[in-house]
Amino acid sequence: MIILLTGGSACGKSHYAEALCLHLGAPRYYIAAMMPYGDGSEQKIAKHRTMRAGKGFETIERYTDVGSLVLPRRGTVLLECVCNLTANEMFDSSGNMRDPYDDVVDGIDKLATQCENLIIVTNDVGSDSRQYTPETRKYVEVLGRINAALAQKADHVCELVCGIPIVLKGEKLI
Repeated sequence: MIILLTGGSACGKSHYAEALCLHLGAPRYYIAAMMPYGDGSEQKIAKHRTMRAGKGFETIERYTDVGSLVLPRRGTVLLECVCNLTANEMFDSSGNMRDPYDDVVDGIDKLATQCENLIIVTNDVGSDSRQYTPETRKYVEVLGRINAALAQKADHVCELVCGIPIVLKGEKLI
C-alpha cells in the first residue's frame, strides 16, 4: 500500500505519518532525505529523531538515489520527505541544476516494491502567489509534477491541515 501525505509546512504531516507507521506494523524504516547543511537543518533533524525515539524505527539516511536502496526486510517505510529528496537530486554541490523527475519517481517506484506499506511525506508548494527566482520556480514546478505522479500511484492521499488528515483519495486509515 502506498500512502501520500501532503500539506503546508509544520502542519502535522510527520506526526500523522509516524502514527500510521505504528498502526501498520513492523519492521519500521524511516528514510531520512534531509541533508544536514546548517544549524536550522540540524535542529530539525534532531527534533525528528526525538519524535521517533523508542518507536522501533530503523533510520536510514538517504539523500539521493532511493531506488538503489536495499531494505533488510519488507515492512513499513516512511520516506521523509520528497521535497528534500527532489532538491538533493536537482541541485549539485556547485549549484548546477538538472530535472530530477525520473530519478525521484522511478526511485520511489523501486523502493515501493520492497515495502508492505510506503508512507511518503511531501509539501504542498506553489499554491501561493509569490514570485520566485528562476531556479526556485523550476524546483516548485518539478516538485508539483512529482507530487502529481505520486498521487496517481498512491492508494491513499491525505492533505494535513492543522494536524487533521483530509482524505483526498482512498479512505482514512486511522
